[in-house]
Amino acid sequence: MPYTTTTTQAERIIIGIDPGTNVMGYGILRVMGKQASMIAMGVIKLNKFESHYLRLRRIFDGVRSLINQYLPDEMAIEAPFFGKNVQSMLKLGRAQGVAMAAALTHDVPITEYEPRKIKMAITGNGAASKEQVQEMLRRILAIPKEQLLPELDATDALAAALCHFYETSRPIPSSGPKSWKEFIAKNPGRIR
Repeated sequence: MPYTTTTTQAERIIIGIDPGTNVMGYGILRVMGKQASMIAMGVIKLNKFESHYLRLRRIFDGVRSLINQYLPDEMAIEAPFFGKNVQSMLKLGRAQGVAMAAALTHDVPITEYEPRKIKMAITGNGAASKEQVQEMLRRILAIPKEQLLPELDATDALAAALCHFYETSRPIPSSGPKSWKEFIAKNPGRIR
């Protein structure tokens, strides 16, 4: 009987969140080895709730429900950007905090990414439009056009998850010597 080995690739599930107080986007990404594929994406519409506090409750419940359904290993969330309207920033920060709290109740590790970093990771341009991000995601993840949503918050969230995959899949640089001179200095007995 021939000797065979089976190698299994560990599966990772990453949930991406694009926080918002009117619409919150989410994207679920499956990673198998070096391959990523979309499981789901969508939005939670919040503008039907007049109370800001009810919106925050809906965000918390919605994120917890997504975590219970997809069992993500990690969360990637878009960090709020600095704008001129302080009240809008405060509300957005609250929405982000509530989404993070929902993940923390399930011990899901969280990583924040600035919008420019996400856009750069997906399109190569930190100033790309939301439409450009959506189109690149469609191509990278082979998403059929009919599965795209009119709300770009969904693809923004999926972009956060894919950015996290790219950032965490990079090889760790070796901590070895950076030059022959440094190698010789650290290993004098090995050189003749």
